[in-house]
Amino acid sequence: MITASYTVSAIPPADLDRIRARGRDDFDNPVEAIINQDDSGSPLRCCLRDATSGERITLIAYRPADRGGPYAEVGPVFIHADRCDGYSDPAAYPEGFRNRRQLFRAYDRDGQQVHNRIVEPADVDSAIAELLDRPDVDVIHSRNVLAGCYMFAINRVQAGLG
Repeated sequence: MITASYTVSAIPPADLDRIRARGRDDFDNPVEAIINQDDSGSPLRCCLRDATSGERITLIAYRPADRGGPYAEVGPVFIHADRCDGYSDPAAYPEGFRNRRQLFRAYDRDGQQVHNRIVEPADVDSAIAELLDRPDVDVIHSRNVLAGCYMFAINRVQAGLG
């Protein structure tokens, strides 16, 4: 198995706290809690796992890019309606996503998309290593293959930072 030195980032808790406290997402849509009815689907971008039956979740519009530009997409993401513990193992690819086919979109430092790759579950580690080995790649966004919805970010670990 090929491994790359990277960190996985869910949506920042401070962003979600602000949205929950305001009761509206950053695109002024109301934040309305629903009770998840089953154990399938609804991948939570706050803690990077699927929602379970009975959990309070909400669907918000989110833009993961920290800068503007033509690739600063907005899309729907599920989060817990109330604050959760977040993603607990940023040094590892989320186990709940290992069985999913993903679209990896790689961006440069200016937020320009430089590579796209559909990744089969068995190829996650090698795809991350190959993309992060490219000098023009600054960050990778994992996205749903069919809907294009943002899942999480993958960032290279800088030398000496851990």
